[in-house]
Amino acid sequence: MGGFTFDLKACARPNIIALQPYRCARDDYKDDGSNTLLDANENSYGPSLSLDLSTNRDIGSSTLKLAGLNRYPDPHQIELKQLLCDLRQPADSPATLKPENLFVGVGSDEAIDGLIRCFCIPGVDKILVCPPTYGMYTVAAQVNDVEVVKVPLEVEGESPSFDIQPVKIQELLKDDPRIKLVYICSPGNPTGKLVDPARLKALLEYSWNGVVVLDEAYIDFAGHGKTLAHWVNSYPNLVVMQTLSKAFGMAGIRLGFAFAPSEIARLLNNLKAPYNVSSLTSALAIQAVSESGLEVMGSHRELIVRQRERLIQELPKIQRIGRFLGGYDANFLLVEMLDAPRNLGGRPDNKTAKMVYSQLAETKGIVVRYRGNELGCTGCLRITVGTEQETTKLLTKLEEVFHEIP
Repeated sequence: MGGFTFDLKACARPNIIALQPYRCARDDYKDDGSNTLLDANENSYGPSLSLDLSTNRDIGSSTLKLAGLNRYPDPHQIELKQLLCDLRQPADSPATLKPENLFVGVGSDEAIDGLIRCFCIPGVDKILVCPPTYGMYTVAAQVNDVEVVKVPLEVEGESPSFDIQPVKIQELLKDDPRIKLVYICSPGNPTGKLVDPARLKALLEYSWNGVVVLDEAYIDFAGHGKTLAHWVNSYPNLVVMQTLSKAFGMAGIRLGFAFAPSEIARLLNNLKAPYNVSSLTSALAIQAVSESGLEVMGSHRELIVRQRERLIQELPKIQRIGRFLGGYDANFLLVEMLDAPRNLGGRPDNKTAKMVYSQLAETKGIVVRYRGNELGCTGCLRITVGTEQETTKLLTKLEEVFHEIP
């Protein structure tokens, strides 16, 4: 080696060196198999498959195409794309969604990153986000050396609405042509609230040379017909991202997709690696959005909605639980933790929320998500809706924690 010295800081891109990676609750509390995991908005009822995957029996090459694993996967995923179009095409309107409107990737994160690489010149262009929102938009921008501009959701007042603010967004777009992408989460994460279609429409009808990205990861929990995926053929600068990770319970296969005008979808498909979705992932995704898979998903979704309603009814019975902030359109709830009982004037408090968060994980075996540092979310925990048994455990252990902390 001689006198050669490797200097990582001088070798890597400065923005990567300075990157603050996306963190989750399991960075603090590892899954050792004994915890009840209610932190990551997963589907506790399991995958939306009508297959028994618990044994090693042969389930047939026609189902999982196991005999074809020596081959590279289909780079175009036409069968899967058509099923996704059928899933999101409104029944009462002519079919407009076609496979050429779709990008399929490794989770929604590949689409988030791909859009930034498509439209933003590193060190020059910018994206706009609306906090509180999903953290990966900012992480992907930092990785690509793209500046992040923020227009918060409406958080003023005693009861924040968490609506987007199209007029304020338009003001920034007018003044800064380097903003190329606007990321909007609907239902929001961590707010659980659907975007107001009228406000979104006002933004889409504003004249600027950039793309609006609507992230609908939780859309299936918001009720039938709430997706705006079919809008992509009405607005040339709209992209709608979705995933199989949430309502479909398929987080482990990492399958996300983006509906877009065909020209934008083509850019994303040109950019991706040629075989980015594996054959097994594709086959499992096809099963999940097939008729039998949709029946399983629908059944699981109803169970989750039932437990969501139960939490809405039962959590306020605990005197140190405050308000539900945001909406009820996802498989999680954003809930205030109070520094004293409500009848004694308790207020949302980050210290209390942190104590509840850590005590639940460390002494009760329940992992939720602390969100108190997010804009407008003082004192809040984000709690994923689990099974009936998990909900019962959560309610019991929360009561215990509040008796144990100051």
